[in-house]
Order: sequence, then C-alpha cells, then structure tokens
Amino acid sequence: MPQYYPIMLDVRNRHAIVIGGDRVAAEKAAALSASGARVVVQSEQFCDEVLALAERGAVTLRRKAYTRGDLAGFFVVVAATGNSALTEQIWDEAQERGQLINSVDVPARCNFIVPSILRRGQLTIAVSTEGASPGLAKRIREQLEPHFPPAYDAYLRLAAAATASWRACTAKPSSSPQKPGALAAS
Repeated sequence: MPQYYPIMLDVRNRHAIVIGGDRVAAEKAAALSASGARVVVQSEQFCDEVLALAERGAVTLRRKAYTRGDLAGFFVVVAATGNSALTEQIWDEAQERGQLINSVDVPARCNFIVPSILRRGQLTIAVSTEGASPGLAKRIREQLEPHFPPAYDAYLRLAAAATASWRACTAKPSSSPQKPGALAAS
C-alpha cells in the first residue's frame, strides 16, 4: 500500500529554506527557485553552485549555522546537511511548526519526498519509489525521456490553446461545437 499521496505543490511566491551549502543543497534550491519559490539557502559555507544561484538572484544566502528559530516563516524546509543530529533538530522544529520538510536521504524525517522529474513545458512526469531507491526512480525517468521529446512543450501549448478555444465556444448557448477529440485524446 502506498505511503505517499502524489501531489503537485504550488510554491510560487512562497518562502522556502534550504539548510546546507553543498551541491545537493544547490540542486534543491535551484528546483524550488525554478518553481517560483522565494528561496533562502542557509549554511556557514557555500559551494560554487549555490554562490552562482545567489549571483543570478535565484536565491538569498544566509551565512550562518542553523539554530532553533531559523525556520520561522517558511512554507517549505529542506534539510541538506549530511549531519544526522542537525537533521533531527531541523525535523523537530519543522514538525512543531507544521511545515513541509524534506530531509535529503533520510525518508523517515520527511513529510514529503521529491520524485525524479521529467519536464517538457507543462508536461511533468514524476517517478518515485517512495524513497526506497532514488537511483532506480532516476533510471526509470531516464528511460522515459526518449518517449517524451522536447516537442511536447509546443504540443501542449497548442493543446491548451485548442482547449481554451473550445471552452470559449461552449460557453455560448447558441453554439454547439464538437470537442477537439482527436487532439484531446492524444
């Protein structure tokens, strides 16, 4: 029986914090920023990838060690510390605050996990093993990539325009157009 409920989370203009300054932290921060979150990366030291994100304005840096209270005001918390005692402290605070938390590589300290993601514009395919084997999820996603080439981005924009047009036509009581079935069904 599945333990997780699959969901697409809108983080646009929501505050997110990534505790950690290494490449894994950079990857998590970049993904949150690309989805529209306002991201703070907090660590005493930052790798070049995190610094580059800050240079581009994708994230804000907070150069300090984690202390209790640092999670105040954040919607999403990512603990990318590699330090189990520190991850436990972050987990405890996030749980007390009712925040969404992902502790990298510690599924028992997550109330959400991040699947392996294939994106083609508005098409998002998420593959998850519920934390059992992230490497396998990644391999499955990689096997799916050739079946969903980048052209799906343009296809989906066309499909969205056709759907919007169809909805506009069906909103008028005097018209009864046929739904673009071939486009919608493919």
